[in-house]
Amino acid sequence: MEGLALGAALGLLAAFLGEVRAPVPLLLALLVVGGLLGTFGTARRVFRVGCGLLVAVLSLTLLTPVLRGPLNALTLSQTPVPADAVVVLGGGVQCGTRALAPTSAARLARGLELWRAGYAPRLTVSEQSDVFSATCPKISGIMQAQVRALYPTAGPEVLKLRNVTTTRDEAARVRDLARAGGWTRVLLVTSPSHSRRAAALFRASGLTVTSVPADETLYDPTLPLPSDRLYALRTLLYEALSHVKAALGATPER
Repeated sequence: MEGLALGAALGLLAAFLGEVRAPVPLLLALLVVGGLLGTFGTARRVFRVGCGLLVAVLSLTLLTPVLRGPLNALTLSQTPVPADAVVVLGGGVQCGTRALAPTSAARLARGLELWRAGYAPRLTVSEQSDVFSATCPKISGIMQAQVRALYPTAGPEVLKLRNVTTTRDEAARVRDLARAGGWTRVLLVTSPSHSRRAAALFRASGLTVTSVPADETLYDPTLPLPSDRLYALRTLLYEALSHVKAALGATPER
């Protein structure tokens, strides 16, 4: 029973921290593995030590703002300058309610703020591919509808980046638009924790980029509360996983 309990706890933790897309199979697997490890004396002791170390790491991150430094290292925030377009990267959609996820909403708000300030005459928005879900509404469609509702006339030109799965796909679509339109610079809008990696991918595609991230919506970046620190840990693990998957040639999460 001890192994099953630890396996269940690890499954729930993995589902949250890793933003696992199929948590039920993973939870069942960890339940089985935990139960088996709890059956054998040596394995049980190793399992206990591993769980103890995990608890120590989680305690450090929950009780102190130790993750501020790593979070800051992920962020690239630059002063906006005149550009040819504001690139609003996709940030998720709520399939059930057919609404933008908070990250997407914050990115669109930042993009429109830059347009209203006169930094660029147009926005790009991303149409996600069907790799993760073919039934979810398209982020680009929701964003375009919201822009039309806010600005029935005299609004920004909104261009769609079609069928993108990763940030690298978005960079390639923007590169093609830049070549066709003679663009020389774009303003890149994404979440703070994604901004440095995204800017590097766009620059690797040959684009001149100024990174102007949106506000963080999931947690307070100063990490005053344990809940903020837990979400920050998830963000760091997510970015680390994306780097590893990209290095291995797999499809990153975003």
